[in-house]
Amino acid sequence: MTKKLNRIDIFSLVLGSIIGWGSFTLPGTKFLQESGVINTAIGFLIGGIAVVFIQKGYHIMMQNHGEDGGEFSYTYNHLGSTHGFIVGWGLILCYLSLVPLNATAFVLVVKKILGPKIEILYLYSVAGYPVYLSEVFIASFIIILFAYINIKGLKASSCTQNIMVLFLILNIIIVFVSMLFLTDKTIFLDNYILNYQFDLGEISKVLAIVPFLFVGFDVIPQVSTDLDFKPEKATRIAIISIFSGVLGYNLLNMTTSLVFSPQGALKQEWALGTAVMDNIGYVGFLLLLVALAAAVTGGINGFMLSSSKLIAALADYQFLSPKYREKNENGVYAKGIKFVAMISLIAPWVGREVIIYIVDMCSLSAALAYFYVCYISYTIAVERKEKVLSSIGGLVSLIFILLLIFPWSPGRLSIPSLIFTVLWAGAGYLYYRRYCVNTGKVVY
Repeated sequence: MTKKLNRIDIFSLVLGSIIGWGSFTLPGTKFLQESGVINTAIGFLIGGIAVVFIQKGYHIMMQNHGEDGGEFSYTYNHLGSTHGFIVGWGLILCYLSLVPLNATAFVLVVKKILGPKIEILYLYSVAGYPVYLSEVFIASFIIILFAYINIKGLKASSCTQNIMVLFLILNIIIVFVSMLFLTDKTIFLDNYILNYQFDLGEISKVLAIVPFLFVGFDVIPQVSTDLDFKPEKATRIAIISIFSGVLGYNLLNMTTSLVFSPQGALKQEWALGTAVMDNIGYVGFLLLLVALAAAVTGGINGFMLSSSKLIAALADYQFLSPKYREKNENGVYAKGIKFVAMISLIAPWVGREVIIYIVDMCSLSAALAYFYVCYISYTIAVERKEKVLSSIGGLVSLIFILLLIFPWSPGRLSIPSLIFTVLWAGAGYLYYRRYCVNTGKVVY
């Protein structure tokens, strides 16, 4: 029998996709500098609650829609091919970019262990980021490894995911509790508590990136056909995963704040790692690295699986070649996984900075998909309560979009990310006009 995903599998898949590389690095480079501890926590809490409202739209979707493809096929069936393609085109970039982002992040994990000695055969720099052949090989190896694991079937990938998320949760808690007992709280109190000021601008900077950071929760509708329980119960798992993610991000941010002021954290190459090394030593640093490696590989695994499902759905609706909807003897879309791997193998050659620009724009794609789902769920909902909650989810999605594109928003996308957004939208328009209009078929 084909392996089905149980509740633990789904929790691990979602949480592993939510807590990634950013949760370990953003405290030093963004959160403490821009929002401190309390405003960051408020931003995440509001963001988590907002995503729960959006999740209500997804709950209605899963009650009324039992196909692979999640948001894409849901939109296609209710609003037609053009809107369906818009959602699918945005999500495919969102998922695809997160695989190489985590793969290049794994290189940084190795670098933390072995130091600059892994920087072998300098090739060139892209956007100020040096590219070394050795680092390209490491990232490529991780991508190929997880492609192989996923091709072996859900049993192998879900077992791997469960183990990684277990290490992730335990090690984050152990490191935080240890730091809480071993550090002097003076820096924390002086910089983040005693002079605290509520600031909507600081909160919005965190809130604006929540659609991207928490896009992992929409892994569930992508794998809805593989659940061994009723889809309705998946909503509770999604909510638990969302707030577990909120807690995880805040614990790592607080761990960093126990040692560094905002300015001090920004000066460090990796503030969280330095804080743990200086106060717990190599054992604590090793636990942190294991948690980081688990987060990174969990993201690769989760989004590789989601991408293959989405690609298969796009093929079902004739936006991609029908070969991508073929399953292998293990019941997975092997050709889709290979396609994800091939695209991901290109990314390490262009440098991590370019990948980050692309990933940043994915917040917009995610928020747009959220809006479509909530809007459709509002139109088909029968009960008044469901209509109200779906409409709130749609409003929240629009707020996310405005935070990302409004010129005066503190959380707006960077110029490079906006340029990539326009280019991707233009490429989608040309692809749709060339291959999908009228026939709905592709030629390769």
